[in-house]
Amino acid sequence: MDSDDENLRISDPLPSTSHSQNDPLDQWDDFQNSISSPIGEPDLLDLSDSPESTIFHHKEHPANAFPAMEDIRRQGKLCDINLTVGTHTFQAHRIVLAATVPYFRAMFTNDMREANQSEIEILTVEPSAMESLINYAYTGKIVISTNNVQNLMMGASFLQLTRVRDACAEFLQMRLTPQNVLGIRHFAESLGCLNLVTASEKYIQKSFKAVAESEEFMGISFEHISELISRDELNIDTEEIVFTAVMRWIKYDVLTRSVYLPKLLVRVRLPLLTPQFLADKVSSEEMIRSSHQCRDLLDEARDYHLMPERRPLLNSFKSKPRKCKDLVGVIYAVGGQTKSGNSLSTVEVYDPITRRWRDAEAMSMHRSRVGVAVMQNRLYAIGGYNGQERLNTVEVFDAESKKWSKVASMNCKRSAVGAVALGDHLYVCGGFDGISSLDTVERYNPEENNWTMMPTMTKHRSAAGVVQLNGKIYALGGHNGLSIFDSVEVYDTRTESWTETVPMLSKRCRLGVATLNGKIFACGGYDGSSFLRSVECFDPDTNKWSYVQSMNVTRSRVALVADMDKLWAIGGYDGMKNLKTVEMYCPETDIWTFVASMESHEGGVGVGVIPMI
Repeated sequence: MDSDDENLRISDPLPSTSHSQNDPLDQWDDFQNSISSPIGEPDLLDLSDSPESTIFHHKEHPANAFPAMEDIRRQGKLCDINLTVGTHTFQAHRIVLAATVPYFRAMFTNDMREANQSEIEILTVEPSAMESLINYAYTGKIVISTNNVQNLMMGASFLQLTRVRDACAEFLQMRLTPQNVLGIRHFAESLGCLNLVTASEKYIQKSFKAVAESEEFMGISFEHISELISRDELNIDTEEIVFTAVMRWIKYDVLTRSVYLPKLLVRVRLPLLTPQFLADKVSSEEMIRSSHQCRDLLDEARDYHLMPERRPLLNSFKSKPRKCKDLVGVIYAVGGQTKSGNSLSTVEVYDPITRRWRDAEAMSMHRSRVGVAVMQNRLYAIGGYNGQERLNTVEVFDAESKKWSKVASMNCKRSAVGAVALGDHLYVCGGFDGISSLDTVERYNPEENNWTMMPTMTKHRSAAGVVQLNGKIYALGGHNGLSIFDSVEVYDTRTESWTETVPMLSKRCRLGVATLNGKIFACGGYDGSSFLRSVECFDPDTNKWSYVQSMNVTRSRVALVADMDKLWAIGGYDGMKNLKTVEMYCPETDIWTFVASMESHEGGVGVGVIPMI
């Protein structure tokens, strides 16, 4: 800096003017004077060798402009349109509304009568919602709450603000409950919001039992309940839930609705009800006894159980178990063994959406050869071997609290035990008590927290497969310490007795069993001389077993579970080593494919699926 610059006195006053230095009017006058002064024409620069043009982009320009327009609107300046909603009037700028709201764009740019009016009446939008939507037009922001979401969604639909409407729909979707889903579905349908309609429909299917117990369910129309109970994809444990829902709806207004009973009962899959339920609950209903059509349907269901050879003649939908394809469950692998054969308390869970395993909360004790069953969305780990003795202890995992807790112990110690949930009870069948294979059966009542001895099986079965199908329990294969079985026996809760049924095509112990699409699948195991990878399927309608595609790997001590309309064969032992690999079977393609292997287990796990609802 020159010395003269250093001696400048910054405190010297500027020449006085009649206007403030920052006065816009003063600056405008100065500019006008400058361009009118006779200073001559500027010399043109020679830029012939440079590019012809460039683009200057001020990225913040739109972001700065809309807040300025909002501020001007709130001052009541430059507004050229009044929107009247009831007794409320809102000022705004036509250009802003036309630029941001499709409804007003069509109104103001298509020579409609309102295009030249200074005041427009809006009849179909609630005032507070209109205010929020006008603010959104200027700011791009809107607050959605449980108090305003319905009015906002209606207003956004009227004004064709699809993004706001969809945001409201997503807000409602995250808050669906069994008590409100039917109303939300109806509301979404009235607005033509298909995404929310679809989400509501899936929720109703997944939570049908709870929805059918709600007050909203009592108010639906005959056409709606008829369509609903016709669906294949209702997520129900038993057909009893559908029958109970129908009777509850009818009895809510007997005088008006009793005429619909035959038309609804034909859509209930009565053959899937147990003989005991048919006798105790269905045939005891006076409205059913007094209707010739209803009695015919009841007789048809009874014949299904009494004359299985006639089952192929029955309408297929009536004997087809319902299956919710949208219901996704997480697969829990419980206990098992290390490479050296030590028992584990480890639990890991597989999410079929992310296709990854992760560790979950461990059990309170080590358990291999453990029985696992899921009842009322709670996972039970039953018996097993802790490395020193066979166990009669039982613990249950609650997926919501993510905690294990102990329940009543069984009457007998059991490892290599089969466990299954049927209705509101757990059943455990056979197993090994450290001395011999067992034929005993116990039933657990969660309400009373006790175990009751039930009729014994026809054979002592250890390492058997146990599943339930159509209200009956099947025990497949296993061994008695001397022989390995291909035999199958079935337990009828009505007669409380076990009877032999069609044997499997192969002898199998330590096999995996599961039900899928109304059929029983048995895979892998050991036949006394070979470790198996073959898979067979039992169809109760034809009463026959048939082979399907074999697994890619031989698997004894394999766990098999159904989820998302697929079968999952988890872990096992191939005759040389424990396995952590997992295969998935698609019945439509009859193909097994490998999926992610377990990370914390080396085979011999018990498995169960807890639905994500």
